Amino acid sequence: MFSVFPTARLRPSPFYQSAVAEGLVAASIYNRMIMPTSYGDPEGEYWRLINGVSQWDVGVERQVQLKGPDAGKLAQILSPRDLSECKVGQGKYVPLCNHRGTIINDPILLKLADDLYWLSIADSDIWFWAGAIAAERGLNVEVSEPDVSPMALQGPKAEDVVAHVVGDWVRGLKYFWFKETEIEGIAVAVQRSGWSKQGGFEIYLKDGSKGTQLWNIFKEAGKPWGIGPGAPATPERTESGLVSVGGDTDDMTNPFEVRLGKYVDLDVPDDVVGIRALRRIKAEGVKRHQLGLVLEGDTPAPLGFQREDIMSNGQRIGMMTNCVWSFRMKANIGYALVGAGAKVGETVQVMRAKGPVTARLVELPFL
Repeated sequence: MFSVFPTARLRPSPFYQSAVAEGLVAASIYNRMIMPTSYGDPEGEYWRLINGVSQWDVGVERQVQLKGPDAGKLAQILSPRDLSECKVGQGKYVPLCNHRGTIINDPILLKLADDLYWLSIADSDIWFWAGAIAAERGLNVEVSEPDVSPMALQGPKAEDVVAHVVGDWVRGLKYFWFKETEIEGIAVAVQRSGWSKQGGFEIYLKDGSKGTQLWNIFKEAGKPWGIGPGAPATPERTESGLVSVGGDTDDMTNPFEVRLGKYVDLDVPDDVVGIRALRRIKAEGVKRHQLGLVLEGDTPAPLGFQREDIMSNGQRIGMMTNCVWSFRMKANIGYALVGAGAKVGETVQVMRAKGPVTARLVELPFL
């Protein structure tokens, strides 16, 4: 039985009661909310994502809403990615950076109208930052947190389930594009997206009082495809090379170091936050890069609470930022954030709690 005591500082999502009813046994804290991470069968939840369809409570992915005449201008000031061609109904992955070029969040930006944008954020207080930038630039825009909470359907059979509920039009949605609609009178936005590489959708619920109802609609619709609960905390994200900002990054990491350089457009206007620093970093050359690690050993040994040092020839060259047992590779795998001189194929030592473990540096993604 999973017990929690919500307070004004720790909120459940609109899908929380549904997650508990599904057998929730573990959760984490994300954006000051409860994020389900396990339903008691990690391997079963993993294979459901790989082979079928998994239903996730990701209401912790809060929205930062930009509304007003200068909403588009603020969105571009916050983003080192060129948004000039972004259309209504389109989403874009955006690595937000501070003035030093350090990545601080990596939301999906959704353009709902010329004067209305959402930033579907990872874990950090982007509301305060966006509001401060808007105020100091004198922009006519309101920054707020709307009553919007995503639920994800992920896996190769997710499209069939979502199409069964909303119609076959959803099969034509391009990646990160979305459409606003209603499901049994419940206002939602349906986007092809999600924190896995197995395919799927995020359903943005616009009325928090309808969380249980919406969950049950998809749960019932998904029964023919073997739907069941899951969470984004599976080995699949590591196997697939997905970055967790704040987990795989530190307070000095720039987008180029963690394979996100393709989402940075260095010719955006000079008033974009961090762009001058990013141009300088690129010109000087990146000092670190992210590689994969395959550790020796045949016993699952996930990462603890601390990042672990990586050594080569007696010298510290970086750190392992995550580690998880891969059910497909039958090995412990993780990410290395290491000096640019570290190369694929190199053998290193990871300084684990129980002693050094030999590992091999490899390209990402693993699979």
